[in-house]
Amino acid sequence: MERKRIAITMGDPAGIGPEVVVKALTERSVYEKCIPVVIGDCEALQDAVRFCHLNLKLNEVKDFQAAAGDYGVVDFMNLGYLKPGSWKYKENSAICGEASFQYVIHAIRLAMEGKAAAVITAPISKESVNMAGHPYSGHTEIFAEYTGTKDYAMLLASENLRVIHVTTHCALSEACRRIRKERVLTVIRLAEQGCKMLGIANPRIGVAGLNPHCSENGLFGTEEASEIIPAIQEAKAQGIAVEGPEPPDTVFVKCKAGIYDIVVAMYHDQGHIPLKLNGFQWDKETGKFKSIRGINCTIGLPIVRASVDHGTAFGKAGDGLANADSMLDAIEAGLKMAGSEYFGKRTQAYA
Repeated sequence: MERKRIAITMGDPAGIGPEVVVKALTERSVYEKCIPVVIGDCEALQDAVRFCHLNLKLNEVKDFQAAAGDYGVVDFMNLGYLKPGSWKYKENSAICGEASFQYVIHAIRLAMEGKAAAVITAPISKESVNMAGHPYSGHTEIFAEYTGTKDYAMLLASENLRVIHVTTHCALSEACRRIRKERVLTVIRLAEQGCKMLGIANPRIGVAGLNPHCSENGLFGTEEASEIIPAIQEAKAQGIAVEGPEPPDTVFVKCKAGIYDIVVAMYHDQGHIPLKLNGFQWDKETGKFKSIRGINCTIGLPIVRASVDHGTAFGKAGDGLANADSMLDAIEAGLKMAGSEYFGKRTQAYA
């Protein structure tokens, strides 16, 4: 089987991105499945290999398609934004924001040109990106704009729990204003598409309410009756297996139990908290995370994008303590989606 070429962006150099990338690329299984090419800076990659004490060779390639993908060799494209001593671990800065932003743009271009089968992203710092003059609230919005995508959503997955969001990076008050029938309906459609891309042939979708107890028939709000229920009814009429709205405090339990394959969450923390509770494991003895599992995908794009489900973790950056489990999960998910017959099918197919 021919191995797919994937682009892995290094993330913010001041965070744990370079470290989790090189640690993931010590796994032989990655090279058995794909040809990974890191998009980043030589200086940060060299430093990560050094302080992690890894037996890896770095190989700079000028042409993405020239990478051989040999185990033990990290093929990378050096964009040259960093010089020795030009950045500091654990700190936001414009130089790191600009570098991490350009890594992403370069990888998007490779995917849009058909050279990269998937883009796998290490974490960026939203603050640093904004310091560099790029007013984005995260990877999701960058990918949407640079691929010209109107209808998209963030999907998180960890073992037997999957979540997709109606709203993400905005104030909670603004999230409530954005709960509208058409957006909820779009995300239900994207939930079905995303699950199929991840290998679930007949996904069952549970929709969370916005208000406590799904508003108790209007006692605590009106969004369920005016926006969410009409969206669910229309999705059912289109043949989608969807139920709800379900009370937010129980719908995730049902998904984890296998009643649903995915939950449509109304806002960022409603979906992120149960997902990370499910995928992150803390070791009380060491005072560290012993496992960080999970992925973050952007569904609806004309290209495949999968990411780690954690941030830059500035507190441990540069110390060799980061866990690469989520990066390995992201690579696996990106390859699965890139090989899916459902990849590229748009929500307009339901119209």
